[in-house]
Amino acid sequence: MKKTTSKLSEQTPPEENIEGLRKAIDEIDTKIVALINERASNAVKIGALKAREGVKPYSSSRELQVYKKVAAQNTGPLKDDAFKAIYREIMSATIALERPTRVAFFGQHGTFTHLAARTKFGSSVEYIPTKDMREVFTCVSRGTADYGLVPIENSTEGGVNQSIDMFADTKLKIASEIYLPIHHHLLCKGKREEIKLIYSHPQPFAQCRNWLQGNLAGIEKREVGSTAEAAERASKDPNVAAIAGMLASEIYGVPIISEHIEDSPYNITRFFVIAERMAERTGKDKTSVVISIKDEPGALRRILKSFDDNKINLTRIESRPSKRRAWEYNFYLDIEGHVQDEPVMRTLRELESNVRHLEVLGSYPMSERLPSASTISKAVIV
Repeated sequence: MKKTTSKLSEQTPPEENIEGLRKAIDEIDTKIVALINERASNAVKIGALKAREGVKPYSSSRELQVYKKVAAQNTGPLKDDAFKAIYREIMSATIALERPTRVAFFGQHGTFTHLAARTKFGSSVEYIPTKDMREVFTCVSRGTADYGLVPIENSTEGGVNQSIDMFADTKLKIASEIYLPIHHHLLCKGKREEIKLIYSHPQPFAQCRNWLQGNLAGIEKREVGSTAEAAERASKDPNVAAIAGMLASEIYGVPIISEHIEDSPYNITRFFVIAERMAERTGKDKTSVVISIKDEPGALRRILKSFDDNKINLTRIESRPSKRRAWEYNFYLDIEGHVQDEPVMRTLRELESNVRHLEVLGSYPMSERLPSASTISKAVIV
């Protein structure tokens, strides 16, 4: 029987037809697999050396270096963000090879905090959900988890107080920061016109108020403890919907029937990764500090002057009751620079003589601020 060929194959040079291109891709894949495994083998050796020195495998400064080098070598057509996602999973799988790594996070599986943890550490590490912020810190302090992830602030609601207060009760350090964009979706196993009840946390209900009023105004709405819990409830009844994120949709098997229903298109929250040690200097870092000032005229002004004199950019300042003395306050500061930078060291030395107490909470690589960060929302903490 005479062998036939497709018209496409007849018209296209052999090296440019689909079969030829697929063969070339297969050959490239073989090389990629070998190179990734070679990379992993070297990383495992590094992990063994780290283990001898009592150092955990994850390094936020090294992570940043890898992303920068990959982006510098990227000539397209893939975008830098695509390579970042690819290398996040490569490094996640490698860390798991070096040593089983556990990450505690606030909330249950499928929350936005879980998504932030996955965004930072990839899918190959073990994730430990917790009931509250305190448990995240406890897990890391006791060694149940290697790292913890907690929401720390949003621009519209201010700081997440429970996370902030926990730094006064622990010696853990900030090792990294994350800015995560948040999007709310309507999840349901049935049709939108058949929805009889919607579950979500109070914050997403508030942030989707206009959309709900315009599309599902007459439907009963019930508040629950988290968006993940809402998705879990919706998974059991096709007439029940949830307002939640994409990860909750995937984990609980509830399809997204309406995307991006938040009233504001910009929804970003900042997280801290907590660990036993702070990150190494990268040249583009932040340092978080807590200070307790003296109760006397001009105390705060003198502190701010030290930053000004040393040309240190103060990116955040927030006060919280110290809980040790009535009417005494701690000030939480974020500044540009690493604690090992000379201007930062000089400033902190000057501050020590003007405050009751000073503690460096951590130095860590500065994450890129996302567009319209001024509209950050608190939704992520649920």
